[in-house]
Parts: sequence; C-alpha cells; structure tokens
Amino acid sequence: MPAGISGLTYSTASRNGTTDVNGHFNYYPGERLSFRVGNLQLAEGVPARPVVTPLEFFPDVRAALEIPGTTDEGLQSHRLTEQQLIQNHVTLINLTRFLLALNWSLNLSNGQGIDIRDRVITQLNAALPNLSTPIDFNVPESDFAKGGDSLSPANQLLQSICFYPADDELCEDPPSESEIANADPRPDEEEDRDENVEYREDLQSKRDRILNAVRSLEDVDVEDAEGYLTRELDTITTRLGNRYYLDDYVAEFPASDTTIKTVQVRKIADQPQLDTIEAISTRDQDVVVHSFGWQSASVEYFVAGESGGESELLVNFRPEGNYRWVKKQLRVLIQ
Repeated sequence: MPAGISGLTYSTASRNGTTDVNGHFNYYPGERLSFRVGNLQLAEGVPARPVVTPLEFFPDVRAALEIPGTTDEGLQSHRLTEQQLIQNHVTLINLTRFLLALNWSLNLSNGQGIDIRDRVITQLNAALPNLSTPIDFNVPESDFAKGGDSLSPANQLLQSICFYPADDELCEDPPSESEIANADPRPDEEEDRDENVEYREDLQSKRDRILNAVRSLEDVDVEDAEGYLTRELDTITTRLGNRYYLDDYVAEFPASDTTIKTVQVRKIADQPQLDTIEAISTRDQDVVVHSFGWQSASVEYFVAGESGGESELLVNFRPEGNYRWVKKQLRVLIQ
C-alpha cells in the first residue's frame, strides 16, 4: 500500500523479514510472498511486486482484477473492478478491518500507514493459543465481528491486547465489581478525603476507563475498511499515472491537413512497456482515431472536421505486468 503496513512478517523463497515503517519488503523478481502478523497467517503465494495490496492476498481477487470494467466512455478501467470487489468480497473486508484494528493509534489519518508495533505482536502471539477457535477471515461479517457475551475469535484477540505502554494504567486489570462494592464511598467533604485511598467512585471510574480502552472490531466498521482501501488504491493509480505522459497535450492543425498524425505514450526516465492500449475520439466528426498499437505505445489519428472544430483523444493503456489502466488525453484543435 502507498502509506504502508509496517510490522508484517514476510517470507519468499530467498529471504524472511518484517515490513519496515513504510511497508517495504525485499524480494527477487518472480518470487511469491507469504505474510503473517505475528504467528497469524494472512496470505501465501502472493506474486511479489513493487506494490502489493490486501486485494492481492486472495487468488480469486487477483484473477478478478485482471478483468476490467467498462466506463461510460467505452474505455476499460480497473477501478470499477476494484470497487466491486471492495463492496462484495467479505474476506477482504474482514482482513482489512482486522489490520486497521491492530494499528497502534485507532484513528488512521489520510496518508498515514498502518503501524503494527512489536508490543502488539507480542501480546497477539501470547493470546492466539487461548482463543476459543482459530481466527477465520472467511466467515460472514456479522460472525467475524461478533461482540457481547460470545465474542468472535478476532474480538477475543483484540480484547487481549493493550494498545498503550506496558506501564499505563489502561493496561491493568480493571477493578472488579466486588472490589468496587466493598470500597468506601468518597466523603462529601474534601478535608475528610485521604489522597492515598481509592474510593468506590475512583475505582468505578478506573474500571470504566480501562474497559472503554478495550478495542474491538466495532471500532473499525465496514465503511472504514472500504474507505481505507479506496483511498490507498486511488493513490496507487495516481502515482502510476504520474509516471506516464503524452508527447503532446494540445495539437493544432489546419482543416486542410488530413495526413495521419501520431501521439506517443512516454514514461519518465524509461521506455514505456505496455500490455495493451486503446483510444477513442470524443468527436469522431472532427478527429478520427486511425490505429493504435501497444508495441509502439502510440496512437495514430487524422483531422476530419472543419475549421473551429475540436476533439479530445482519450488514450487508455495498461502498463506491462500491471492490472491497472492509465488514461491520458490529447486536445486536438482544427484551425
């Protein structure tokens, strides 16, 4: 993810490690990744790439991502597929909610990565053997996030983790109801109170603070997970698109010049390698797309309209080894 998920253990055929503060990991091309949080397996057999998202943790999702949707313009787009998967893939949302709930600070700001700290992982590993059943990300959302008197395994685990320093009061066991009931009530007059005594009201307040600090999946709902994934995926698409440009943004030709013109896809500091390309003209009566080719990373077109006409050429392409599409546009003016 762009902002990164730190603290995940990863392994490939050649190495093992932990994702750093930016979520980075090391690999050789062609390797596959396994991811764990502590001793809890999250994914395995994930193709190693410069950017890996939770969507790519699942084989069926990876396959679905290769099938783009079609926009109202008639162009192919991966974003439609991503959104369908985010809204309909229960396992993906369960996993994402769980990762967000493990973040050291519950409130994740835009652009901030998920920070899974060693202290959290130590407590997670200690709690895993004591769960009623293993955590299963494939169960329905309601079962995965079940609270109340019959906590889901994921919530049992979260309840066992204190997201504060070890010496913080919020990591202590809360006073029991019997301890509170047996404590003396706080005297009405301040001069009658002993500062070294925890009165009934003090113990009740302490119990409330500790219990309110216990984290659960109710703190990270489905909308939070969907919003997080959407923001991160949109950032990836934007960054990918920023690496490419057309050699012209605006082109002007006289109506009499009907020769075939070419616009080229360029890549910053490199040669563009494309898997496929397509292009349309928003006004075929003024500008006509003649041909396009992924090998040459170019689109050919010609002017067909009269003076004063114009059109946008929409050039849509998928870089090699990537399921994401990039759209660029060229404005063509007829003089």
